[in-house]
Amino acid sequence: MSAGKRSAGLLLFRTVGTGGERDVEVLIGHMGGPFWTGREAAAWSVPKGEYGPDEEPAAAARREFEEELGLPVPDGAWLPLGESRQRSGKTVTVWAVEAELDVAAVVPGTFAMEWPRGSGVQQEFPEMDRFAWCTPEEAAELLIVGQRVFVKRLRAQVRGEAPASPEA
Repeated sequence: MSAGKRSAGLLLFRTVGTGGERDVEVLIGHMGGPFWTGREAAAWSVPKGEYGPDEEPAAAARREFEEELGLPVPDGAWLPLGESRQRSGKTVTVWAVEAELDVAAVVPGTFAMEWPRGSGVQQEFPEMDRFAWCTPEEAAELLIVGQRVFVKRLRAQVRGEAPASPEA
């Protein structure tokens, strides 16, 4: 993948209380398609997608959320979580929005690809095949490595451990 590729996404979260200390749960999705079937660890993602030079990152994040979940973006303030460069070279920008969402209401978007490779047969697959609310510890196991930092940044902000700047 080219070093110039960029993606933007939204990480929904809800606050939970544990013994008087505020914490979060985050909504993440398992990547769809045959490459991710049977994988759990490092096979989940923030709902996100690529955008080009003529689209604002926030607009791309909103579009991708709606495409991948089939639902409108919930109302709420967007908290910037900054950027992270993934192993592929792609730079990902993420915002967090505090909201409830029933994962049973999700109607995932799909993509088409030739499968099996070389067969000439086009098949449709969900962009994300399932969604789950996870603790930060669960998300650390499930998310692809380059996106784990967003959960850390969010948790620190919610707990008041970090400045509003996502540069950490």
